[in-house]
Amino acid sequence: MEQDIPRWLRLDATSAVPPFEQLKQAVLAAANSGTAAVGTRLPPVRILAAHLGIAANTVARAYRELEQAGVVETRGRAGTLISAGGDEARRKVAEAADAFAAVVHAAGIAEPDAVALVRAALRRA
Repeated sequence: MEQDIPRWLRLDATSAVPPFEQLKQAVLAAANSGTAAVGTRLPPVRILAAHLGIAANTVARAYRELEQAGVVETRGRAGTLISAGGDEARRKVAEAADAFAAVVHAAGIAEPDAVALVRAALRRA
């Protein structure tokens, strides 16, 4: 099963970022870059968890949050696949960013301060 785990699905044990978040970010990056094209099947939860040495619930949480964001689609026994909905999720984020930028501009907040606010919000999310 080792060969079934893509190289881009790795964790950094020294990172302060929780494993489920590292997995989410890895899948998002692969989907956004095209490394994992639409229809790419992700490893089953238990197999990936065993490979990474983490709890199955950790992988399941990452997959569940990615599904809620429209990046992946779970098809029961057919597995979890990168979905075309990831494009829709990116569109929504871009729209939210445009709205945020308009508010920042109207409020006269400097770009570095606005970026700091976004980083803080992402850490809280």
